[in-house]
Amino acid sequence: MNKELRIVFMGTPDFAVATLKTLVENNYQIVGVITAPDKPAGRGRKIQESAVKTYAKSQGLHIMQPTNLKHDDFVQELKFLEANLQIVVAFRMLPKIVWQMPEYGTFNLHASLLPNYRGAAPINWAIINGETKTGVTTFFIDEKIDTGEMILQKEVAIEDEDNAGTLHDKLMTTGSQLVLETVKRIEQGQVKTSIQKENPTIKDAHKLNKDNCKINWDNDIKTIHNKVRGLNPYPGAWCYLENGEEQLEIKLYQTSWVFDNHDLTIGTLVADKKTLKVAASNGFILVEQIKLPGKRKMDIISLLNGYHFHDNAKML
Repeated sequence: MNKELRIVFMGTPDFAVATLKTLVENNYQIVGVITAPDKPAGRGRKIQESAVKTYAKSQGLHIMQPTNLKHDDFVQELKFLEANLQIVVAFRMLPKIVWQMPEYGTFNLHASLLPNYRGAAPINWAIINGETKTGVTTFFIDEKIDTGEMILQKEVAIEDEDNAGTLHDKLMTTGSQLVLETVKRIEQGQVKTSIQKENPTIKDAHKLNKDNCKINWDNDIKTIHNKVRGLNPYPGAWCYLENGEEQLEIKLYQTSWVFDNHDLTIGTLVADKKTLKVAASNGFILVEQIKLPGKRKMDIISLLNGYHFHDNAKML
């Protein structure tokens, strides 16, 4: 016999919208949507609502935007919805009082093959680390981050041409279907879970910051290339460009590479009318898309048409 599900959905960015949309289109009863409060964004600091809120409004769903998930008012309002299942996609860490509330539990969609890449940036780190596959996992939430009992997993290949943006979209689509399958199993009382096995080789997906997004030109070309594509389109891999008297903080968004034995100093630039190469330890990185401070992102031919590199220019 199917269980009558009353679902509360929690999520904020585009990644979460695909799942909420899939649930709505499959006629599941969404009794509440919890998302981040509106906040100022962009140059004009206009108040912006989350992607999940925009979609939820379009569907006439009940929306809650708590700043404090432990606050009594929020907890009481959540109880009032009488949900028996909560689904979390790209939201924040929940207090126990919230995730323990529904009868059938609270499960999360995570964009990796757990237990690998627990944490805030699983899509980026899988590419940065040169993985050839990743995936999505649904699991029941517990006290720690991304450690709960796993329900389902689906593998997704990482192609050579993938960057964080294209992989995000693949995982978003695959993930929405995995959530649907998970909900069906809960509905039918056919959920089997498996415990995440701890081991010393588990890779993590810690938060991205300025330091770990900086390119180290002493690395080999494949490592540098993977960092660039793993941080494209956001937040972007960066380094310094020393050009004559100028030292600019620049971002690289697209590169390719070529193995080559050379005796140039690491970071040395080799430019002609169509290409810009950077000397690395075992070859050259070919810069294909770049952003200078205060300028838009541009392809390398556009840059070379209007920008002059000094003879001793280099990347630091």
